[in-house]
Amino acid sequence: MAIYNTLLYYCYSTIADAEQFAADHLKFCKSLGLTGRIIVATEGLNGTVSGTAEACKTYMDTVHADERFANIDFKIDEVDAPSFVKMHVRYKSEIVHSGLRDPNLINPQQQTGIHLDPKEFLAMKDRDDVVILDVRSNYEHSLGKFKNAVTLDIENFRDFPDMINQLAKYKDKKILTYCTGGIKCEKASALLLHEGFPEVYQLHGGIIKYGKEAGGEDFEGKCYVFDNRLSVDVNNVNPVVISTCRNCGKTTPKMINCANPECNEHFTQCDECGTQMEGCCSDACQSHPRKRVYDGTGYYVKVPQPVNVSKKNNLQPAD
Repeated sequence: MAIYNTLLYYCYSTIADAEQFAADHLKFCKSLGLTGRIIVATEGLNGTVSGTAEACKTYMDTVHADERFANIDFKIDEVDAPSFVKMHVRYKSEIVHSGLRDPNLINPQQQTGIHLDPKEFLAMKDRDDVVILDVRSNYEHSLGKFKNAVTLDIENFRDFPDMINQLAKYKDKKILTYCTGGIKCEKASALLLHEGFPEVYQLHGGIIKYGKEAGGEDFEGKCYVFDNRLSVDVNNVNPVVISTCRNCGKTTPKMINCANPECNEHFTQCDECGTQMEGCCSDACQSHPRKRVYDGTGYYVKVPQPVNVSKKNNLQPAD
């Protein structure tokens, strides 16, 4: 029986002194013995935390008692062990990096797409006048996505605004956006409305909530998550594996981070190639002097990197 919980949540709600709030919130989380990653910004909170069921309940009750966060929808997973090693609470300019920082144009507290609960999304997604839009990054939708969903060739969510023109051909359709937990859809749907898309919807609670409340029907593959589990099962109705090993092409659901910390790319790799390549995506990474020891999981605690080295796809709470 699982004795730990992992909580995924976000909230767009103004925090006046967000930087101080982040420092205080870190102390609070540590006092409960929680591990995880939380981003704090003036626009709200975005976090994944893990700990004992009792500590997680105390955390949720305390956060909900703050009127700014009273409506947070916590997605709760039972896990056998904490999903993180450390506890981080960081202040940033946005709770999910979009580059859309003008609240007069894009403000999820004022306008977003129409929220659909999982069963409403399920009932609507296969209609002829509907397009399902995945607003996540390449490494996420390559692991799993909704059947027939439109996916975008983006490395990070901040690339999403540049893709709007490519979506113009769907303006006569109802756009159903989705992401892991819902946070990216808040800004993606707001931007689509701003750009003249007349009917925009979003899956409330994202893929995670859809799996819990609608059985994950027609979600193909696994769902990438931003903790040391790396991926979770969603579909218990008609599951299928769609991802393939980068190295040999064999079907595999396993997502890892490259063992070379200066690459750290998220990619799918079968166990056989993982052993042979020592958890690396290429021969160059396998021979890199800073290569980390591969333990079969493909998850690594962040380590400092040299100045001016690109931190490609580092694990961060984002959805």
